[in-house]
Formats: sequence, structure tokens, C-alpha cells
Amino acid sequence: MQNIVIGTRGSQLARWQANWAKTNLEHHHPGLTVEIRIITTRGDRIQDVALPKLGEQGKGLFTKELEDEMLAGHIDIAVHSLKDLPTEITGGLHIAAISEREDVRDALVAGPGVKSLEDLKPGARVGTSSLRRVSQIRGLRQDLILDPVRGNVDTRIAKVDQGVFDAIILASAGLRRLGRADRISQYLDIGVLLPAVGQGALGIQARIGDGHVNQLARSLNDEPTRVACLAEREFLRALGGGCLVPIAAHATVRTEGITISGLVASVDGREIIRGIHSGPSEHPEQAGAALASDLLRQGADRLLAQTATS
Repeated sequence: MQNIVIGTRGSQLARWQANWAKTNLEHHHPGLTVEIRIITTRGDRIQDVALPKLGEQGKGLFTKELEDEMLAGHIDIAVHSLKDLPTEITGGLHIAAISEREDVRDALVAGPGVKSLEDLKPGARVGTSSLRRVSQIRGLRQDLILDPVRGNVDTRIAKVDQGVFDAIILASAGLRRLGRADRISQYLDIGVLLPAVGQGALGIQARIGDGHVNQLARSLNDEPTRVACLAEREFLRALGGGCLVPIAAHATVRTEGITISGLVASVDGREIIRGIHSGPSEHPEQAGAALASDLLRQGADRLLAQTATS
């Protein structure tokens, strides 16, 4: 059987994700040998700039080099955190599979004596590089100081231990995958902090015309997660946003259909436009597009324009 090469970033979490794909591919396809190749992206090289400051230059920050290597035929698939993958997919490529989700919630990692967001004292310094998180936290606690933080999971946790931050906010999925769930002070319910589009899921990207690889990749797909994420990604695409703007969404798939909740926020958190839409799970993109249209009618485009100029 043909061997294949997985491309991934070099962080500990990215390596975990690639190894998860390798293990599952080899399990489902006996005789297949999977090689992992580490590729450095622009997002890995730029560590001294807060992500929102990159604006349009931030698109594909963690994915472009992987896509280039795939188009050149040097790797066969790329494993991404789905929330990092732009909604406009590079020509010749597609998302061949979407993994079953880990916990979708964000998590508070705090210093001693702090067990929840409410425990943080006024003026406490909280680290996050996500405008989505910043806007929603400011909507709850205008008295906190929110500052950018970059680096891998261990580097960010170390900044709490060193007292640089009183707390940081991370995706719980990454902490759980790396065996660091013991550092979670509080899981932030999606009713408190709505997650990023695709959060907790992995996107397996491949060349459209590579039938053999696409067939292999399908063994990594979880259909309910794929349907939910298609709705979320269409919501984001219809709003014209990316992973660096204050947009959040979460969809669930049940027997009766799909339900998606979403929001667009001002960076200062003083205005948050929310909505919810349900529809048949056979047409998830329609549900995402309908919710985006609803929020645009409520003025979401104005908030997004403010973000672009801030």
C-alpha cells in the first residue's frame, strides 16, 4: 500500500494532532506507513506581534506553508486545528475530513486561589491573543486588564506560574490533548464564552484530485462534527471574517436537525450581537448563512468595520 506523508507545524500540540492522525490512519488501513514532516509557518516565526495586529496579513498565518508543500507534492495531507484554517480554501485543496471534537469550551488557567473568572480581583492581568475572547470577557468584566500572550501551551502556562499573568485563557481541547487538564481552573461554559468556529476539531486537508489519499482520510472523519463545523464555517465566511476577529459560533447536530448559535462583538465588549438558527442537518451551510444574514441585519457589519479600523 502507498505510503503517505503528513505535514504539521512543530509545536507540541501540532505534533500531538499529527500523531493522532498517523495512529488512526495506520489502524484503519493495515499495511499503510505514515511519515510526519515538520513545517515551520509564518505564524511560528512571528512571535513578537499580537495576532489581531496582523489584520489581513494574518490570513493563513498557520496554514499557508503547509498548503504550499501539499500543492508541491512534498506532503500528502496536512493536519490543522480547524479554527486556524481559513474559510476560503486554497485552489486545488479541500478539507477531506474533520475529526471528532474534543471539549469545545475555553478554559481559565489561573494562579493559586483563583478557581473562576469571578475570583479574579479588579485589575487582574489576563492573557489572551484572541479578540473573540477579549471582547466577550470585557463584556463580563470591564475591570480586568487583557493583554496579548503568544507561545505554545507550556510557555503560556509558565507565564502564570511566573506571575506575569494572573490568568490566561486557552482552548480546553489543547490542554486536554496534552494531558494538562489538571491546570484548568474553570471550564468557561459556551453560554459565558462562545467558542471559535471549529474549535476542538481537527481539519484534515488534502489535494482534491488525490483520490487514494482522500479515501484514506475519510477514516478520520466524524460526520456529526463535520456537519456542525460546516455550518460554523459558513457563518464565518458569510460575515467575511477570519479567526482574528471577534466572531464566535457553535453548532450542535441532533436527530431533529442542526442548531447554530453565533455572535459578533465590538472589541471593547460593550456591544455584542447574538443570534441562533435551526435547520435541517442535510443543509448545514444554509443554517450558517441564515444566521449570518440575521446578525448582519442587526448591525454586525458595523461592528466588524470598527474592528478593521481599530
